[in-house]
Amino acid sequence: MQTQVGVFFGGRSVEHEVSIISALQACRALNKNKYHAVPLYISRRGGFFTGPELLDIANYKDLPKLLGRCEQVIPIASDDGRVRLAPLSGQTNRLFAKDSGYIDVALPIVHGTNVEDGTLQGYLQTLGIPYAGCDVTSSALGMDKYAQKLLFKDAGLTVLDGIRLTAGEYYAARDKSAAALEWKLPYPMIVKPLNLGSSIGVALAQDRVGLQLAIEEAFQFCTRILVEPAITTLREINCAVLGDYDTAKASECEEPKGGKLLSYDDKYGTGAAAKQQQGGMTNLRRLLPAPISKELRAKIRDSAVAAFRALNCSGVARVDFLMDTATANVFVNEINTIPGSLSFYLWEPLGVSYAELLDELIALAFKRYREEESVHYDIETNILAAFAGGGKRSKL
Repeated sequence: MQTQVGVFFGGRSVEHEVSIISALQACRALNKNKYHAVPLYISRRGGFFTGPELLDIANYKDLPKLLGRCEQVIPIASDDGRVRLAPLSGQTNRLFAKDSGYIDVALPIVHGTNVEDGTLQGYLQTLGIPYAGCDVTSSALGMDKYAQKLLFKDAGLTVLDGIRLTAGEYYAARDKSAAALEWKLPYPMIVKPLNLGSSIGVALAQDRVGLQLAIEEAFQFCTRILVEPAITTLREINCAVLGDYDTAKASECEEPKGGKLLSYDDKYGTGAAAKQQQGGMTNLRRLLPAPISKELRAKIRDSAVAAFRALNCSGVARVDFLMDTATANVFVNEINTIPGSLSFYLWEPLGVSYAELLDELIALAFKRYREEESVHYDIETNILAAFAGGGKRSKL
């Protein structure tokens, strides 16, 4: 009997489209002998939709038409441990497959705010269903570039200095805020939203004018931003980690090609690096394996696992590193708790197929669920009995 895997994607995020690409890749890669993929698209307004039409990326060219052919559902916890997908209309649409009326496990393949940041994970936790990937806390930390930097530093990892700035602080005194940054950090500076990925809102500032433009651009996507010194002689190296707090292993290392700050368009849009949008992150030009020494490869892989454990991550995450070629210093830049394409391509050189990667993610989801089921979430108490006085205040 196949396990019903609810693949959650979309959501109210600027990385909405990227999530669709990543999710459909995973649905195609799931072992059909073991799993039945139930696509669960989250609209930008928070509605859940399911239906086989969601599995064809060509249908997303006309989203209103696509959703009109799908079933809007409400996930409801059941006593048998499954989550039932109740049609919002109260009646099952003829397009709503019989075997898609429930899910056994959730596979969140979402990117960005309102989904990857612990929001969706908290919802799944409330439903009481096994779900793959990081839990609520590690998901939230993984989306806060400043908080994770502090934890990495506490774990003994090398990170760049960074300054957090809120929109309120900046707009109350723009020139004073810019001057304070200049006093603490040298130019050029990197400005980025505190909780976004895919290079959205990230900009390089060479002077005061560029800094303020970059800050105000970043504030369009987030009310908190992070400003860091830019490395002018830069190489980027990425490495994924698979596992949980018990066991975690590192993937092969990659080097995104170009030696520059990659934009959203470079990764997913109309740029030369993404001519075939359906391929998502797999189309990004990269050197894989990264052309680095054995010693550096070992150091980066060990540091990736340490960063993964510092946030108590689970599932698969990608850790991005910055290397200053002038000094040979290597810095942990950030962790991505649900990377584009789930970074499956980083595992293939080590003999791990995408189907095997997904199999491990689902196994980890069930493992955590079993462990949490052994935890007591209630205790015997007579507190309510003490208030049985018809609404009168009683002494405890």
